Amino acid sequence: MNDATIKEIVRDKYAQAALRAGAGGSCCGPRGDLAGANPITSNLYGVSETDALPEAAVLASLGCGNPTALAELKPGETVLDLGSGGGIDVLLSARRVGPAGKAYGLDMTDEMLALARANQQKAGAENVEFLKGEIENIPLPDNTVDVIISNCVINLSADKDRVLREAFRVLKPGGRFAVSDVVTRGDVPQQLRKDMLLWVGCIAGALEETDYRARLAAAGFEAIGIEPTRIYKIDDAREFLQGKGIDVDALASEIDGKFMSAFVRAVKPQTACCAPSCCD
Repeated sequence: MNDATIKEIVRDKYAQAALRAGAGGSCCGPRGDLAGANPITSNLYGVSETDALPEAAVLASLGCGNPTALAELKPGETVLDLGSGGGIDVLLSARRVGPAGKAYGLDMTDEMLALARANQQKAGAENVEFLKGEIENIPLPDNTVDVIISNCVINLSADKDRVLREAFRVLKPGGRFAVSDVVTRGDVPQQLRKDMLLWVGCIAGALEETDYRARLAAAGFEAIGIEPTRIYKIDDAREFLQGKGIDVDALASEIDGKFMSAFVRAVKPQTACCAPSCCD
């Protein structure tokens, strides 16, 4: 599967998810499904966080974690959410950084951007801006933001190294990379890697944790850490592989405990001007 095919299928899935959320349906499956049905996307936010948000922002969340709760955002900071979807993490970030701060959301899907801007208006968030673009080509100048967050989106990219180089470029020296992503431990069956539906479902494109660390270091980051927030067991695998034509029990030993949602941290050095791999 080539990069263009991946991008178009991801775009189509998230466009449909935005339309379902805008109509009051769940993004985790066909309209009428419970939003908590998927073990990857369920129960990520506390009621105290979502109570004041528009319902469509919550319904459009297709993440695997809660990066705003772990990123230690401070008043006055500028935050960028890569793949911001319906805007839930941008709106939560805007609250944390306050009126003196700024929260950007970046998404390539027109339907998600329209939904996010409608949610921004409903929430009355004035320190928020949603940008159209791709995470491989961030439409912001160098050294612009204090913190980059993302929620189960980097694994959807077919060019993760470019995403990480772009993240490094737009962060200020000392800036923080603080994302939630699906990560693997050890090798996983090639059968899963080749399934396009599993790619857009955050599984097939997931990086192995050692590989993730190496790619962040190659982009110039330091103080790299990967902290598991959920480890998926065989029963979870049955949920997210359901209907994909895969014999989960036959692959049990190759799947059980291999996939995890994780909080991935890294820092751009204070003295950084350009890592060798970022100067291409």
